[in-house]
Amino acid sequence: MTSAPSGPAIVDARDLPASALDAAAQFHASLVPLVREQAREHPLVVIDFAIADHTHASWRQAVVGQLAREFAPVRVNAIASAAEAQEARAQALDYLTRAPGVTGQVLSLDGNR
Repeated sequence: MTSAPSGPAIVDARDLPASALDAAAQFHASLVPLVREQAREHPLVVIDFAIADHTHASWRQAVVGQLAREFAPVRVNAIASAAEAQEARAQALDYLTRAPGVTGQVLSLDGNR
């Protein structure tokens, strides 16, 4: 009998198109299957988005929330940050790893604050 990995799975979604409609379509076609695969093997899946304008907020929240509901008790969350905000991403990932009650959330990070 093998045990599931205990650490989080990080799904890289940083290279999506700038258009919200195109980004959502590409995410659903290419990355939702990967998130589902990772959710079957890990207790936490974190989707790593690049920061984007407000037009991306609703589709991102909808997809993360739906994936969290689909795979509960596995937790699915997302972070969205600028490429240079590596420290903020690391801190957010640490927080999500230690916060067992947080799922279905998109954390928008600003590494300057």
